[in-house]
Amino acid sequence: MLACMGSPAQAQVPQAAAAYRADLTRTARAVWGLNAPVAVFAAQVHTESAWKPGAVSHVGAAGLAQFMPGTSKWIAGIDPALKANQPFNPAWAMRALVVYDLWLYERAPAAYSPRDRMWVALRAYNGGLGHWQAEARNASTGDRAAVDAACGSAKRHRSHCVENLTYPRRILIDLQPRYATWGPTL
Repeated sequence: MLACMGSPAQAQVPQAAAAYRADLTRTARAVWGLNAPVAVFAAQVHTESAWKPGAVSHVGAAGLAQFMPGTSKWIAGIDPALKANQPFNPAWAMRALVVYDLWLYERAPAAYSPRDRMWVALRAYNGGLGHWQAEARNASTGDRAAVDAACGSAKRHRSHCVENLTYPRRILIDLQPRYATWGPTL
């Protein structure tokens, strides 16, 4: 009887997520390649909207990927497939999320491990790449932990650091294991 119930981690994946698994996997692989960290993207959507395509935050972020209007407009100009700028369309939102994550990942220090580069990309997704870059310039060393310790030392107010530092931790450490059966992890 227990074999039918699945693992505790799988039981914690919202039922709504199942409807998006194939599309997210296909989109992630189309953008990142066959080894795309699908489990990371699933955990990120889980964090952003709990798989609710009509979600709107108190600050105006919209859709599965919770894009702010300005970012939504900007990302629509990065990838021709996103030209329609439809943050409430699940397919558009998932593509925008993986495209933006790749864009941010490519701007993380190449010397970092893939997991640390994704950590940087996630911090930038949540709080802005410019904030992370300014904090990196103020860090005591160039490693990721030192940059995290420098959070709030530049443009960003320290009061925003708890959320910004918790965001990648929640995705990579807390939620990613729940989606490990979806595809590669970091």
